[in-house]
Amino acid sequence: MKITFYGGAGMVTGANYLLETKKNKILVDCGMKQGDDDAKNSNFERFPYDISEISAIFVTHAHVDHIGMIPKLVKSGFRGRIISTPPTKDFAGPLLTDSEKLLRDEANKKGRTPPYSTGDIAQALGFWETVHYHETIQVSDFTAEFFDAGHILGSSFISIKAEDKTIVFSGDLGNENTPFIKPLEKIEYADYVLIESTYGGKLHENVRTRKDIIEDLIEDTTKKGGTLLIPAFALERTQEMLFELNELVENRRVRNVPIFVDSPLAITLTEIYRSYSGDSRYFSGAAISTGASGDGIFDFSGLKFTYSEKESKKIRETPNPKIIIAGSGMSHGGRIIFHEREYLSDPKNTILFVGFQSKGSVGRLIRDGAKTVNIFGDDVPVRSRVVAIDGYSAHADQKKLLEWITPMRFSLKKTFVVQGEEESASALAEKIRDLLAVSAEIPIDGETAVL
Repeated sequence: MKITFYGGAGMVTGANYLLETKKNKILVDCGMKQGDDDAKNSNFERFPYDISEISAIFVTHAHVDHIGMIPKLVKSGFRGRIISTPPTKDFAGPLLTDSEKLLRDEANKKGRTPPYSTGDIAQALGFWETVHYHETIQVSDFTAEFFDAGHILGSSFISIKAEDKTIVFSGDLGNENTPFIKPLEKIEYADYVLIESTYGGKLHENVRTRKDIIEDLIEDTTKKGGTLLIPAFALERTQEMLFELNELVENRRVRNVPIFVDSPLAITLTEIYRSYSGDSRYFSGAAISTGASGDGIFDFSGLKFTYSEKESKKIRETPNPKIIIAGSGMSHGGRIIFHEREYLSDPKNTILFVGFQSKGSVGRLIRDGAKTVNIFGDDVPVRSRVVAIDGYSAHADQKKLLEWITPMRFSLKKTFVVQGEEESASALAEKIRDLLAVSAEIPIDGETAVL
């Protein structure tokens, strides 16, 4: 058996792994690359493998850096099986449709052909099968089992057995104490592991600290008469913010100010969350109890969902103080960039980052202290307060990653550290070698390893 790393190697995004035996080939994830122009341009390039030889794609979760190129694969001739948990499939339709629009806009600007169409998305969803956690599924000589990764609703790490070997693909692993989904599971056996390293060199604030920080930020911004601007991923981060804002508002820990969710995609995904809110396979007991008591987990006074562009534009007419949650989470598209153009230059305002910002993104530039950012061709001064809370990350930090891999240490032959920038991946690999006495390699894009 051998594995080739066609994405997620040397960078956070674009996870795409080819696993092959003497009989068959499968993919684990087929994601979009995000960040600088080189990353974006790669989404328009041909796949580096023979698509006709691939019989299935196992999907860890629904973030576009893990599913965003699946319709392109279908457009290129893939006719195999696509397998994930039910929530991942439910999220895939709206997320891929949103990505298709962004990629089409990008293609039009550059005079290129879009990677895929809405028809390709529909065809991909027609190939898509679902499996719940702890159910096994067979594809030729591969046997796979999905476990709860605690990252977003329906997220999985996947254990795949073939040729008397077991390889585990971490996907993205969840952070501590996610408020409404179930926690990250652990297993004790694997011969090989691919482990993500987005925050492989960092430790997050704990949940109590992060909630106190958001409470203080709301209080500070409202006292100044400003706007709190929160770029947030439409999937999981927006719902997590709503869940915790619900608690702060209903317990009267913050002032009752207008809170706008200005993202049609996030609103659609929130409805999918609601549809699973009573399912104990995916939601925590505490969240199910909250919903059963009649208190909606995403409903509270002052919350406003803005669907249309007209409603979005009217937000600026709402007097301060106010809070705006909008996508995209890295400020590389979506309505957030209009709000950044409007609010970044005022020192009364605050921009709060609650998720990872990839290199080259507008969000990363702001977070790293840029004095100006270019938005729609205009240089916009950054005079607002800039705050980042890593504790809101849906990714495990170094401590959590090590806790997850430790039970497998006695069986592990080798670990591949993926989905992280160089510094983070190196820090985690060093810890795995030093603390667990397990071989840890950082593969490069296109590298093949024989297992």
